[in-house]
Amino acid sequence: MQALYDVPAPAKLNLFLHVVGKRSDGYHLLQSIFALIDWADTLHFERRSDGLLRRHDGQDAAAALPEDDLCVRAARLLQAEAGRSDLGVDIHLEKRLPAGAGMGGGSSDAASTLLALNRLWNLNWPRSRLLTLGLKLGADVPFFLGGDNAFVEGIGEILHPIHLPEQGYFVLKPPTSIATKEIFSSELLAKSKSVAIVAGFPAHNSSDANKPKRRVSEVADGAEGIESFLDGFGRNDLQKPAETICPEVRQGLLWLETRFGNSRMTGSGSAVFARVEAEAVDGKYGMSHQSMATVPEGLPSGWIGKTCRSLKQHPLKEWASD
Repeated sequence: MQALYDVPAPAKLNLFLHVVGKRSDGYHLLQSIFALIDWADTLHFERRSDGLLRRHDGQDAAAALPEDDLCVRAARLLQAEAGRSDLGVDIHLEKRLPAGAGMGGGSSDAASTLLALNRLWNLNWPRSRLLTLGLKLGADVPFFLGGDNAFVEGIGEILHPIHLPEQGYFVLKPPTSIATKEIFSSELLAKSKSVAIVAGFPAHNSSDANKPKRRVSEVADGAEGIESFLDGFGRNDLQKPAETICPEVRQGLLWLETRFGNSRMTGSGSAVFARVEAEAVDGKYGMSHQSMATVPEGLPSGWIGKTCRSLKQHPLKEWASD
């Protein structure tokens, strides 16, 4: 095999995100549900035999890339772990996901790079080995390697696969991005309350006091489905500090709330999203399932929005064996 083309790297949304603690090394401990959506970057890989690792963007293929480019870092890490200095690749990236959005775009690119090169270089390593490498690249990378929607714990490396019902989303990104470090150092975040953990899962938070508390593992595959768990549950603990740092986050939340009756920030922002009816993704409300993001009506230039569908699993899940 000499090349792999049209390799997707899908984004994720955090349906909720709770900060439940902090490790001695400064990393925050989280609980979240990560949901895959069909807004994605596209990568192309062409094998080289001279050991060189190169990434190209759009028309400016000669443009210098930062040393911390995640695609190149992923390729370099896999090359080093394999002990094969002859393995090389040209990586072409069609970037569609906005940067600094909290949608995991860079992490997803890195994960798809590991999965693609594992195949292109004929390494055929199991998923467990790739997961170990992924965590070295970033806390969100293991999720994209795992292949499933998941309840996530730790710093992002503890994955509990779950089944999510099909859902439409409208995702909105303001022109301003937020540095993750700034969010996690906020005094507002330090005041967030931890959510209770029951045997590794958060208790089912129903608005009905008489309804018994249940675990994610008990409802994820049941008749009620994960929808019953999400009913009235959760928040994004990073949202309040994000609104203070970037007022456009609140502007986007209000825009969504007015139109869809719900809104939430994903990750550390600055993207926000709303759950929408399935019909909305198919054209209702004038929101066709466009292939490219557009400027939403009623917002200034620089904002982008896109209707998206949830994914049942990562499109590259079968590219690594369990």
